[in-house]
Amino acid sequence: MSPNLPPGPRWPLAVQGAYMVFDRRGLFHRMRATHGKAFTLNLPSFGRTVMISERDQIKQLFSASPDAVGNVQPNLGRMLGKHSMFAMEGKQHRTERKLLVPPFHGKRLAVYEEIARDEALKEFATWPVGTPFPTMPSTMRITLNIILRAVFGAEGTEFDELREVLPPFVELASRLQPLPFEASWGPWRRLARLRERYERIVDRLIDKATDLDGRDDVLAMLLQARYEDGSSMSRQAIYDELVTLLAAGHETTANTLAWTVDRLRRHPELLAELAGGENTELLAATILEAQRSRSVIDITGRRVLADEYELGPWRIPKGTTMLVGIDLIHTDPDVFPDPDRFDPNRFLGTKADLYQWIPYGGGSRRCIGAAFAQMEMNVVLRTLLQEIVLEPTSEPDERFHGRGIAYSPAKGGLAIVHPRSRAITQKL
Repeated sequence: MSPNLPPGPRWPLAVQGAYMVFDRRGLFHRMRATHGKAFTLNLPSFGRTVMISERDQIKQLFSASPDAVGNVQPNLGRMLGKHSMFAMEGKQHRTERKLLVPPFHGKRLAVYEEIARDEALKEFATWPVGTPFPTMPSTMRITLNIILRAVFGAEGTEFDELREVLPPFVELASRLQPLPFEASWGPWRRLARLRERYERIVDRLIDKATDLDGRDDVLAMLLQARYEDGSSMSRQAIYDELVTLLAAGHETTANTLAWTVDRLRRHPELLAELAGGENTELLAATILEAQRSRSVIDITGRRVLADEYELGPWRIPKGTTMLVGIDLIHTDPDVFPDPDRFDPNRFLGTKADLYQWIPYGGGSRRCIGAAFAQMEMNVVLRTLLQEIVLEPTSEPDERFHGRGIAYSPAKGGLAIVHPRSRAITQKL
């Protein structure tokens, strides 16, 4: 049977590629307005690409057999390493996922809550009073410190070095990933040097980890982990998995926190209801709505492995890239009426549909740190509302700013704050 693909633009490859690099979000919204909820693109990075943004088709793709669809190519593994979860396929991916899921779920999350509150309080105490400032640098520091403590379990010289190395590494990798080529000069050379420095730091931490009894951090767990054949993880595998956790575990969460500040300041009635951080149900719904209305990651993907894959009315040939439009379904008026309106009531008294609300992707490749990230945002924002007064504003919404893979508020989530609690007042 001949392929049956959704419609798409007839633009030259170079035009579609440039649009993808410089205005990806604009491209996808324009294509939806022109061609509907499914469309076909031709992209330098992915080749023939089918974008979907309809719930039942998303569910079908996320539930598909690993023989039918596999990992998208290229993926973040080219920046984070071949042993990264992002790079793995099939059984290898499932095996590695089993090793990495336990630290970020269940009872262990309660241990990390105190770490999150501690890091938030330390950062809030440095905030200027009564003058506008971008919150995103602060949320970046908070989430980086939290994930470093969760992964390595302590403080020290190496942690200070990692705080210095990781932010430029993550930002540079994020900016280079969408490009359809790689090189050994310029920014790629800088990325390689940052990576080499990171590996030297982790080497020292591994060499120091002689007594693992009683340690429950991720590094200790990986050093003790064994595969089915009894073998341990190689150092290269540990490098790749740790940098994946560190990179994925702080930037997207930090961006969402900054976006939530932007949303709260522009909705004073909601801000007043949340003041003091006691309305935990409304706070949780506010975080879900911030993730819906301001998608930090706008796509997730698969690649067709079968000779032909039937998805809804479409017949898609082998080798085709399948992208799920996270931002597209989050802003679909048929799914979320009046999608431009910020309304946490959408999520009060109900669970989010994981085929419509998909900031973490879905299926077997859903982000393993989703529960950790939700806990982290909840604790940091609750602490903020308890300790800090946010000034409302009538200024226009901050625009989306592309940071390569992720989207952040263009002005960094500007805020004007005043201390609410005596403890913060004394520190300020």
